[in-house]
Amino acid sequence: MKSARKGSVASRKPDTLETFVERYFSTMDEINRKLPREKVLRAVDLLHETWQNDGSVFLIGNGGSASTATHFACDLSKFSMVKGKKRLKVLSLVDNIPLVSAWTNDSGFGTVFSEQLEAWLKPGDLVIALSVHGGSGVGNAGPWSQNLARAVDYAQQHGARVLGFSGFGGGYLAERSDVCIVVPVDQEPLGTPIVEAYHVVLHHLICTLLHLKIKAESDAGHI
Repeated sequence: MKSARKGSVASRKPDTLETFVERYFSTMDEINRKLPREKVLRAVDLLHETWQNDGSVFLIGNGGSASTATHFACDLSKFSMVKGKKRLKVLSLVDNIPLVSAWTNDSGFGTVFSEQLEAWLKPGDLVIALSVHGGSGVGNAGPWSQNLARAVDYAQQHGARVLGFSGFGGGYLAERSDVCIVVPVDQEPLGTPIVEAYHVVLHHLICTLLHLKIKAESDAGHI
């Protein structure tokens, strides 16, 4: 079977449910082979440095990526803990629905993350931004994910760093983040569900690696 990245949708025979299942999992296998491991390790380093320097981590995303931001924040807060060590300070900026709707109502949806960051962000903090397309493309409401783009700019203008998770061509996050992990898939209808699913795979891996890296400091460097 050809991989999801070879050929066009138009030149391929229409999927049955069975062939779509096979294509979905073969695409996952291809991503496993191609994803740059060094980007994962650099992401862990960013989080570890933020923890070492008593910084805070803020997570942002839209749609399914908003759900991942909440999940990721939970796991970073809880699973990174090591007994006897200080804890990582983590906050998802998608979770206060009244506040998000208030900023949307007063100033537009593009402001919902940057305005929250203005109250909390300090130099040395880390913003984690999750987006399938990374802020590229246009829909009915105009350019996608402009709230992420504005928050990324605000963070970097105020001495914070940015860790991006994207797919397709990487978009604005790939251009502007200090580190951006781009899931290498670029076709629909596989693209969006696979990118969102793989972001969760990555966040679980990164949380585990961060826990092991913190733990190694008290275990003579061994994980």
